[in-house]
Order: sequence, then structure tokens, then C-alpha cells
Amino acid sequence: MSDNFAQTVKQQTDIVRIVGEYIKLRKTGAQNYTGLCPFHKEKTGSFSVNATHGYFYCFGCHEKGDVFTFVMKLESLSFPEAVRFVAQKSGIPLPKREFSSPEEAREAGLRRQLLDIHEAATQYFEAALKSPEAARAREYLTTRGVTAETIQKFRIGYAPDDYNHMRNALAQHFNEETMRASGLFKSREQADGSPGQLYAGFRKRIMFPIANEQGKTIAFTGRALDTHDEKGRDIAKYMNSPEGPIYTKGHVLFNLDKARAEIRNLGFALLVEGQMDCISVYMAGIRNVVATSGTAFTEAQVRLLSRFTPNKQVILNFDPDAAGRNAAEKAGAMLVEEGFDVRIVQLDDGLDPDRYIRERGLPAYTAAVRAANCYVDYLIERARQEYPGRTSDAKVKAMNFLLPHIRRIPSALQRDEFAADAAQKLGIDSAILRQELRQAAMQRVESVRSHSHDPASETERILLRALVLPESDSARSLAATRLAENPGWYEGLPSSAVLETLALAPAPENPLDVAPDQTSRVLLARALEQPDAENLQTAQLSLAQQVEGALHTLEHRYLQRRQRELRSLIAEAERRGDEAMLTSLLGERMQLDRRLREH
Repeated sequence: MSDNFAQTVKQQTDIVRIVGEYIKLRKTGAQNYTGLCPFHKEKTGSFSVNATHGYFYCFGCHEKGDVFTFVMKLESLSFPEAVRFVAQKSGIPLPKREFSSPEEAREAGLRRQLLDIHEAATQYFEAALKSPEAARAREYLTTRGVTAETIQKFRIGYAPDDYNHMRNALAQHFNEETMRASGLFKSREQADGSPGQLYAGFRKRIMFPIANEQGKTIAFTGRALDTHDEKGRDIAKYMNSPEGPIYTKGHVLFNLDKARAEIRNLGFALLVEGQMDCISVYMAGIRNVVATSGTAFTEAQVRLLSRFTPNKQVILNFDPDAAGRNAAEKAGAMLVEEGFDVRIVQLDDGLDPDRYIRERGLPAYTAAVRAANCYVDYLIERARQEYPGRTSDAKVKAMNFLLPHIRRIPSALQRDEFAADAAQKLGIDSAILRQELRQAAMQRVESVRSHSHDPASETERILLRALVLPESDSARSLAATRLAENPGWYEGLPSSAVLETLALAPAPENPLDVAPDQTSRVLLARALEQPDAENLQTAQLSLAQQVEGALHTLEHRYLQRRQRELRSLIAEAERRGDEAMLTSLLGERMQLDRRLREH
């Protein structure tokens, strides 16, 4: 997205209107507006917006910037995404997207169609819930305390017990490719191997739409009304949409589109397991609640929470059974490892959040959330419950239960405090527990050392020699030119600093003089030593030939690294529903895959 377009958007946008959608502003001067700062807690408004110059400034926390900075911070967007976001809010047409290939254009078009067909399906299911056939579904929802307001808010619907009706209804508006790719329909393979006629995948189920962060439906969860089919076979209680171009279940948090503003306002997220738990908690008035969506908690969901919880605080309220406890511990460990402050809610009598609210009421549930245990205290108590008694055997088992959790805490100080607290409560000598931690750490270090192999180290030494030795001007020219043009190739390598310096500077009289630090000097000195016995075969090649091979290796590793990065970026763009960004990333991936095949 060009700087000219960003400037046009900024000039044509009313910053007061955009900011006013997030916080209440009052006029305090000819062009100044004041409100409570959204970036820190305060009782007296110190957040100022200047309409003429289009900037904001907080006299309390000193956050400042323009309209793009504001939405980047509050919506967790990149700059190009913020420009598109503000442009759409202001009714400014986006520049026409140019595609690098017909395949890229087709993929972008398919994604738009998939979002459209999921919206159409949502409306279809909503209408079906009002039909006479859906009487049992409505009765079930009523018994679960689901009100008409909740049904409307979460767009809950019903999939009729019909194979063809939905297909025929949507076929009037969408082509067969879109319908097959949507995951809403199934087909049986014919005798000749070709796909058969489509039929509805969801039937006789209460339908819960799953939305992306922008509130667009990207998948469904269907809750069965029966436990057995007409032949007596078991029916899965819950059925989820298959993964596809717009949906990856481990990258989605149910209700994030509705909860994200309140998560940011309150500074923490409440994470539950089930969608009904999430809906009940949300409709009871706790708006910062999200849920995992038919899958175990994943690293992608940790990153998602990181974007929307600047304070990195999460309260977990998983089911109280054994599976729920294990899930809470795994999720807690992943969050703690990423620096989150984690607390665990334990409800009385083994109730899940939905039942607890219905039977005990919101005040009791709110009190339970406020009384959530610190994750460390929860784990210590779990150890005491699992291995009761003061026998040596019980203490050893409790210690072994806790050690993996202690080791995952990134802060050494917090690890030490955890160990001291656990030792005191379990009756273990704290010195012994600390020694176990140190021993485990040493074992990990030795394991890494014994298994580590850096195949790029000789590659780096070849390039360093070429850049400083006078034997071959052609080798030096080749290395310097390619490295200067492609700094990403050597990014992150131990020698990256000295490679960059040498690639951009003339050959030095004393090579060690150009090394930017002591570490680089050591690397450079070792590179200038004679090749060892393992590399005699390489040494027999000319320096220019060695450089060509080394550059080929660096490029290949860079392409593989970028390929992994693109997978994450594409998944994030899908979660955001950012069509322009996704199209660009998919185009880059196609080109990158082609380069790797040719490499």
C-alpha cells in the first residue's frame, strides 16, 4: 500500500470520529477533545485529540500518534492493515488490487466467495431455527437458559434434517467449486472416481457460527439433538466444520470478535473450554470471555491472546474433570512460558461455568473468578492432592510432578520463588529441589551440545574468507554483491554482523579491524585458519566455487525459513479476514514454492 494512499486517507479521515468509536470524547477547545485514555487506567481524562492536526496525546502515559497509530494499538494491526481499516471506516475506496498470476486471482476470489457462502449459511440456519421442524431445537435451547436475545446475538441456528434443501438454496448464488470448498457439504465418490452430488454435511443440529476477529463467519459447530441415528449407530454430539482456506481451528478463539474490546479494557481474558460455557458467561454480563474451538489449546491461540491482552493476564476456567484439569495445566504451561500471569478458577461441586451460572447465579460466579488461584499455587495444591502424605515416595512423586512446570517459567527469579514455595508446602528441602532444577538445566544444555550440528558454520567461514583474503577478486565480488543484495540470507547467523560489514565495505588491510565486536573478531579469526581435515574436499575447490556453493546453501536456508514464516503469516491473515494481505502472502508463497522446487 503506497505512502500516497496512506496520506490521502489520513487527510480525509476525521480522527475525532474514529477515536470516538472507542472512547467517549468531550470538546474542550476549538479543535481539542478529551477523554479517558484507552491505554492505561485513569479516573480523570488526560487523553487529548486534536482535530486540526490529526493527532492524539495522553498526558498520563504519554502515548501519542495519528489515527493509524491509534487503531494499530487498539486493534493490534500492522500499518498497512490500519490504513485499510481506517479507509473502510471513512468510506474511502481501496486501490485496485493487482494479482501476480491467474492462480493468485482465483484464490483471492475463492476466499471472498467462501466468506459470502458462510454468511449465507448463517442466515439460512437462523431462518431454519424459526421453522416448525426446529421445535425440539428451540425447546433444548430454552432448557439451557438460552434466551431470544442470546440466539440473536450469537446468530444461533438450526440445520434441517434434509440432505438437499440447503444445497438447492445456496446453489442459486454460488458455484459448485465454492460449495465444495466451503466444508458445508459432503459427497460420495462415484464408481469412476469422480465426486458425486453434494449433500448437506450438517443435519438435525443446532448450529453455532464461529467468527473471525472481524465477526465474519468462517465455520460452524453443530450440536446433535439425537444420540443415535435410525440404525442405532452413535451420533457425534458435536460436529465441526473441516479446516479449509478460511478456517484453521487451532488459530481461532470463539467469541474473540465480541470480547476483544472488553479484554483490552479490563486487561485480562477469561478462557473457557466450551462454546455454551462461553455464551452463558458472556450473556450473564462477563464480556471478556473466549473459548477454545473444538480443539486443544495451541501456540497459535497463545499468540492470539498476546495481541489482545497487553498486560498478559489470563484466567482459565476449564471443566473440573480429569480431562479438564489436564487441559488447564497444558494451557497454563504454554501461557506461562510466554510470560503470561495465569490464574485458575475452581468451581464447587464439579460444575462447568454454564451450569454454575444457571444454578448459583452471576454474583457467585463472579466471586469465584475473583478468587482464582495463582497458577503456581494451583499446581502445588494439585501435587498435594495427587500425592498426599509426607512419605519420601510421595514427596519424590510430587517433586517430579512439579519440576517440568517449574522449568517452563522463563524468569529465573520466579522459578526460584516457585521452588521455594513448593518446597515449603510439600515438606521438601528447598536446596534439594533447587539442585534438581540445576541438574535438569545442565542435562538440557549437554543434550543440546551433544546433538547440535551447525551445517552452516563452514558456509559462513567460506564467505568470510572470500570477503577478506586477497587471492580471488572474483570470489570476493560475487560474495559481496549477493550478500549486499540479500541481507535476509544471513540474518540470525552468528557471523551476520561481520558479514554485513564486510559485504558493504572495501577489502580491509587488517580483516580483524572491521569486526564490530569481540565475538565477530573470534569468528573471523577462526574462519581465516586453514580448513580442518573434515573440509579437505571443500578446500580442494577454487574459492569462487566454494562461494557459489555457500551462497546456494544460504539462499536455500532462507527460502525454507521464509516458507515457515509465511505459513504463520497466512494463518494470521486468515484469522483477521484481511483479504488484501492474504492475497499478497499467497502470491509470495506460490513464487517461493516455485523457487524451492527449482533450487
